Amino acid sequence: MLAKLPWWVGVAIAAVAYWLLHGVAVAPIGSDPRAMASAAVMKGLVTAGQYLVPGLCLAGAALSALRRWQRKGLVDHVAAGAGADVLEGMTWREFEMLVGEAFRLKGYRIEETGGHGADGGIDLVLRKSGKKFLVQCKQWRSFKVGVGVIREHFGVMTAEKADGGFVVTSGRFTAEAKVFAKGFHIELIEGEALFQMIRQARASAGRPDAQPRRDPAPIRSPEPSPVAAPDAGTSDAGPSCPQCASEMVRRTAKRGSNAGNSFWGCSNYPRCRGTA
Repeated sequence: MLAKLPWWVGVAIAAVAYWLLHGVAVAPIGSDPRAMASAAVMKGLVTAGQYLVPGLCLAGAALSALRRWQRKGLVDHVAAGAGADVLEGMTWREFEMLVGEAFRLKGYRIEETGGHGADGGIDLVLRKSGKKFLVQCKQWRSFKVGVGVIREHFGVMTAEKADGGFVVTSGRFTAEAKVFAKGFHIELIEGEALFQMIRQARASAGRPDAQPRRDPAPIRSPEPSPVAAPDAGTSDAGPSCPQCASEMVRRTAKRGSNAGNSFWGCSNYPRCRGTA
């Protein structure tokens, strides 16, 4: 329990616990013979407890500090990467920690629930501005996240009376999953969008990237909305990509003979370069 709190909370609790228990441990035993036996037993327990309880609190604080260091290390590693492929080498636990730290940098309070391992479940509970959001992480490398996962997530959101939700994957979602999520306040974050979110959140926290990407595709802050928008140029629903079936977004050509003209481009750019 203490490991889920900030490390300094554990240190503060340890100090208070020692102060209280030490005061009882050094207090003299009364002179009433009928109470001396029980008082001696209690004094022995408190004497041991004045070291045991603070020690457990400090151990929890140390574990909390270690996890915080691990999260920062994951963010630094991903932000310095050349692309979203850096996410593919992570374990499901590392991926969950990375997602939690990314949302923390965006101003959310994070509660780790642990989910149900690599297969699913609610992994994070986010709170911000009095609202509650549920997050499910999917570290799937070999196939897309289908609509069934999104339906299950919506069912949990309804049962928990959440204001919104996120499903985050290191890969991609099927077209059916994207369509279903649009009307149910579920934000779908694919690997490329997560990579960009981490870089932007890290930069806004005052730690510039060691290897900035050229001309990153802007994404909006991950507040739940009817549709995820990896490109900030338009909010209109576009056609499906002819190459990967993902939703397309309107972009503006910056160079060449068509400079200044708009066109439909795949939302998974640069992993997919489909146009219409």
